[in-house]
Amino acid sequence: MHTKAWLADHPRWHVHWTPPHASWLNQIELVFSALTRRVLRHGDFSSRDDLIDKMDTYMIKPNETARPFKWTYAASPLQAA
Repeated sequence: MHTKAWLADHPRWHVHWTPPHASWLNQIELVFSALTRRVLRHGDFSSRDDLIDKMDTYMIKPNETARPFKWTYAASPLQAA
C-alpha cells in the first residue's frame, strides 16, 4: 500500500515490471560476462582512455561484420546422440 500511495503522489514515475527470466536481461548478462573475460579481467591499461578505447573496440568491431542469425530448427524431434 505504501508503494502505491507514493506512486500516486508522484505521477511522473512509472513502474514497468519485467519478469526475472526476461530474454533481453539474459543477453546483456552474457555481453557483460564476455566483456569481463576477454577485455577487463587480465587487461593492462595505461590510462582511463586506453580502457575506454579497448572496450569500444571490443563492442564495436563485431558489429561491423555482424550478420542476422538464421534459425534452422525444422520442428522435428531432437535425435539422441
